[in-house]
Amino acid sequence: MTAFEKAKMIAKLLDNKKGEDVKILQIGTLTTIGDYFVVATGNSTTQVKALADEVDEKMSAAGEEPKRVEGYQSAAWILIDYYDVIVHVFQKEAREFYALERLWSDAPVVPFEE
Repeated sequence: MTAFEKAKMIAKLLDNKKGEDVKILQIGTLTTIGDYFVVATGNSTTQVKALADEVDEKMSAAGEEPKRVEGYQSAAWILIDYYDVIVHVFQKEAREFYALERLWSDAPVVPFEE
């Protein structure tokens, strides 16, 4: 699976699970940490965990295991690192505070729906 296919699959999973404001940022030309960020918002710690669990479960079923998962206990911001795709699932307040889209404003937003 290519990095873009992975990012697109993750974005669709988050969107289907009612994640809000799901975006794919193409960061590969700006950094060496990965090719894409997938960013989404959940309305509560329960929803943030449910979104992260959905991604973990479905990606594992597709044969993709994360290098690491950070922030699961607090669930204000869960990061799932799939090497070339890094998933960020935020609670609304954390997403506004950290403002990844503003920090990475040079990264193009890539559509994931046809």
